[in-house]
This record gives sequence, C-alpha cells and structure tokens, in this order.
Amino acid sequence: MPQLTSTLSRRNLLTSAAMATGLAMLSDAVAKENNPAANVVDRGADIKIKSLRGFRVGTKAYLKIETNHGITGWGEVTGLDPNVAIALAQSLFELLDGENPTRIEHLWQKLYRSHRDMRGGPFMTHVIAAIDVALWDITGKAWGVPVYRLLGGPTRDKVRMYPHAKAHKAGTGGPHPYSGNPPDIENLVKMVKDSRERVGKDGTVMFDAHCAIPPAMLIQFANAIEPYDILFLEEVAVPGNIEVFKRLKQHIKIPMATGERDRTIWEMLPYLHERCIDILQPDCAHTGGITQMKKIATLAEAYFVPLAPHCTCSELGLSASLHAAFAVPFLLIHEGYLDGHLMPAGVARKSWDQDKDGYASLPQGPGLGVTVDESMFEKVNADPKRVFKWPKPTLPDGAVRDY
Repeated sequence: MPQLTSTLSRRNLLTSAAMATGLAMLSDAVAKENNPAANVVDRGADIKIKSLRGFRVGTKAYLKIETNHGITGWGEVTGLDPNVAIALAQSLFELLDGENPTRIEHLWQKLYRSHRDMRGGPFMTHVIAAIDVALWDITGKAWGVPVYRLLGGPTRDKVRMYPHAKAHKAGTGGPHPYSGNPPDIENLVKMVKDSRERVGKDGTVMFDAHCAIPPAMLIQFANAIEPYDILFLEEVAVPGNIEVFKRLKQHIKIPMATGERDRTIWEMLPYLHERCIDILQPDCAHTGGITQMKKIATLAEAYFVPLAPHCTCSELGLSASLHAAFAVPFLLIHEGYLDGHLMPAGVARKSWDQDKDGYASLPQGPGLGVTVDESMFEKVNADPKRVFKWPKPTLPDGAVRDY
C-alpha cells in the first residue's frame, strides 16, 4: 500500500508540473500576441549588399550601393580626386559584398580598421564617409523614415545656414607672409569691415583664415578686428601641432573654429581636451560620414562646444550633413552652397527648403530624401571647368605655401 501511494503521488506531481508548464506556455503566447514589441519584424534582417558603383560627377565622386531588396543608397566623396576615390571604393567593396547594409557601425569599423597600416587619412576616410552616408540612406529607406529619425529624432525645427544675405564669411585673399606690414593687415581688416557693412549690425560675419595666415600675422589681424564682433575666426592654423592652437588661444579673444581638415573623433579630441578651440567644424564628407559626425557632436557637447559643420558638397552630401545637424543638441550654424558652383541644379535634388532668413527645413521622405539623376552625369563631366586639378599654391618668391 505505501508503494501504491508513492506511485500515485509521483503521477500527480508530474501531471501538475505538465499542466503548469502548459499554462505558462499559453500565458506566454497570449502575452506575446498582445505585446507590440514581441511582434516587431526586423525588415533589415535579410537585406544584403550586392553591388557598389562609382561615378565621376565633375570634381566629385558619387557612390551607389545596391541591395538584394532593390533599395539603393547614395554617398558623395569630395575633396579628393574622383578617379582615385572610385578606385578605392571599388577595392573596399570586397569588405562589403554580401553584408547587411543596416549594420552601419559594424561596417564602418570593418572598413576603417581593416588594414592596420592604412587606417585614417583623407583618402581612406573620405571614401568611407561616402559609403557610410549611402548605408544610412539605405537603412532609412528600409524602415521608411528620414535618417534623422534613426539618429534620435530632430532636436530643432530648422537649421541656420550660411552664406546668406544676413550671414557672410570673408576669405583671406592670400597668400600672406609670416608677419604682416601695416598694409597687409589693413587689407584683411577691410574685408571684415566690408562684410559687417554688408550684413548690418544684426547680421553674422565670419572670417576664414584657410590656414594661410601664419600665427604671428594672425594675432596681429585678430587684435585689429575685435571691434567688428565676428562670429568666429576659422581655420586658424594648419592641423598637426596642438601647441600652435594653444598659443593662438592665449593671444586671441575672438572665438576660434576649426575641424574641416580633421577626421574622426580621434583627431577632434585634442582640441577639446586642450580647450583651445571654441567651435568645431567637422565635415560630414571628410570626417567619416554621419556615423562620426554624431560621435564628434557628443564629444563636443561634453565640453560645451557647439558645431558649425563645414560643407562643400553638392546637395547630396549637404543633405546628409543636415540630417546629422538636425539631431545634434549643440549646433551654431551650418555651411552650404546652393548657387550651382559646386554642382549644377538637378543632379542631386534635395527635399528641404531654405527660408528667407537662411534656415533649412527638415528633409522629407525616407533615407536622405535626395533624388540623384544619373542622366545628368555626362553633361557635368563634359564641362572643362568641372575637372579635378591638383592645387599649386606658392608664395611670391616661389616657395610652397599652405592653401
């Protein structure tokens, strides 16, 4: 009898356990059915990169990445011989073929860190920037949202841009000697004075030194233009020696900006750490794309340094940069040229507008919101003025100069 009781107890225990498990499974199934998060379909799970094509479009290179889902992404290489850029991009495709394009951070790291002796530098980073932008374009289209939504959403309703009727940046008119005589300084000061008169007291004036005014002369000049209250003095020195920037910061009271010739978070960090720059100017097409722009903005935010993105891209690259700018908390102003001198109208058609006060609206549509007309490439390339040529900057005595 004790044995029979023991057997029945074990059977009851097993039956109870089975019923409990079944109820738990049923409860879990019901919970999942009613839980939206449990029913999300990852539409990017099986998308793959199948091709990369490069196009010379004047002095720029456009990269087109295609996928097995028929979704296409576009990116732009600027500041580099387009023939070289296309060749490098096609070589890097070996690392992208068959990959999921929505793994943007992973692919950025894979490209940048692929070769221990060649990571970084303008050739590699400019091309990676274009690929990165194309991947963001694809991902936005795959999810049916603008890129800025993938970056955390817009932090503002519009982005202030220059040049504009009320925002003007003067250039150096170089070349310039290592230290200036009175006429040299006076000519530079006149540029700032004329710009202030042009935009009025309520307008914005900036001055781009283009790294072409040596430190001693720049200090002379900066002291002379203090009364004109410019927004910032740009590219105050050639990158590479942080001690020069620290020296300039000690002697110049005007806000200083730089960053268009610096790439990735690693080259921006010294300016922030040494507190020798007031405004950072990363270029989306130079610094490594949207991925790096967002990281640079976060670094700068920690030091209370705003961004004033540099941009000499066509409407393709400019739109990419604006997507990042809309998602950045600390933003001062954004560069962008829409007069056709960088690219004829219609080659890359944007989905945002610029109002009478110079502000850009939010880009519309999925991805970058840019439509590229490939049929216009041949026409652009037929223009002899739109051929990349290496600069040959020299001083009056024949010596090589910066910029």
